Amino acid sequence: MPAPLSRRDFLLRSGVVGCSLAASPLLTPLSFAAAPWDTRLVVIILRGGMDGLDVVQPYGDPAFAALRATLSGGPEAGAHDLDGYFALHPGLGALMPMWRAGDLAFVHAVSTPYRNKRSHFDGQDLLEAGTASLSGARDGWLNRMLQTVPGVTGQTAYAIGRENMRLLTGAADVANWAPDAELELSPQAERLLDLVTESDPAMHAALSEARILAAVGDRTKTKRSPDHVEIAEFAALQLSRESRIAAFSLNGWDTHNVQKRGLGNALGRLSETLLTLQARLQSDIWDKTAVVAMTEFGRTVRQNGTQGTDHGTGGLMVLAGGAVRGGRVFGDWPGLAEGNLYQDRDLMPTGDVRAHAAWIMRGLTGVDRATLEGTVFPGLDLGRDFGLLL
Repeated sequence: MPAPLSRRDFLLRSGVVGCSLAASPLLTPLSFAAAPWDTRLVVIILRGGMDGLDVVQPYGDPAFAALRATLSGGPEAGAHDLDGYFALHPGLGALMPMWRAGDLAFVHAVSTPYRNKRSHFDGQDLLEAGTASLSGARDGWLNRMLQTVPGVTGQTAYAIGRENMRLLTGAADVANWAPDAELELSPQAERLLDLVTESDPAMHAALSEARILAAVGDRTKTKRSPDHVEIAEFAALQLSRESRIAAFSLNGWDTHNVQKRGLGNALGRLSETLLTLQARLQSDIWDKTAVVAMTEFGRTVRQNGTQGTDHGTGGLMVLAGGAVRGGRVFGDWPGLAEGNLYQDRDLMPTGDVRAHAAWIMRGLTGVDRATLEGTVFPGLDLGRDFGLLL
């Protein structure tokens, strides 16, 4: 005799739910229990190799001006002075109040262990794998962290957007959402779902979650918000509730040609993303949030013949949020003088981007150093703590 059909089986087999698999909490493991920690972490992958030397310009370095005849002119060209040595690109000018409030910081001259070939695909894979090489790397560092923490549920972390977020791929359950996710139900189907789930609290909660996802999609479609704003709004909504981690990517950082135009546009999107997160999160949640934006590699210190820059090595991390010790540029600055460059072309990396991400996770989640060095980032030496968090 066949087993009785459960409410969950009925919903899944009947086809009355017309939402996408990526958006449907009926098909995503969910729990409404409290997360194992109360802080929030947002990881943004800046795909394309962001030119950190243009974003946070070391105009105080004597060699800088000669290396970039028409790029990155410092405060005299409209950049915002940060500390008398570094200046912020005009494209992030809207973030200066965040800097002055101590909610924005940067880490210069960082990189993954990736060297020499400077391939976007390998560089991004290594950045998200969090390993020293791609040999045998099948999951991502954020997912490995989740695997080590008891009490994590399928809603603790969200991978957001249309692109695969490798850093959240792995054995730990995570939720997914993309801006085009929809829930389309007729009034009759909605009534049927209400009746079927009325006596099942877990299913009723899942249905409510699906309606929230649909409402977010409807609102942003009505507003015709750009994808990056839509994604930031959705991330803030989930982080205001049960979720504790959100990860997504922003494209447009490969600036071989006419960098002033391309980088300015990309920085505008990053600025809007950070400001949307700040605006949509209540102040008490923003105060315990850290946003970490990282890229696969930096770019050459010398501009090329097409008013751009080429693939490099040392790059920049962008940090934001009330949990960040802001208003400063962290890192060991190597200088740009002859002999200080990596292969006489790139900013010399003096820090491992994984170590800074690990210290932030340690401060936010309490994961111990041995786990971070042995499991989350296998073989990593965290080195000293720069004190990136308050």
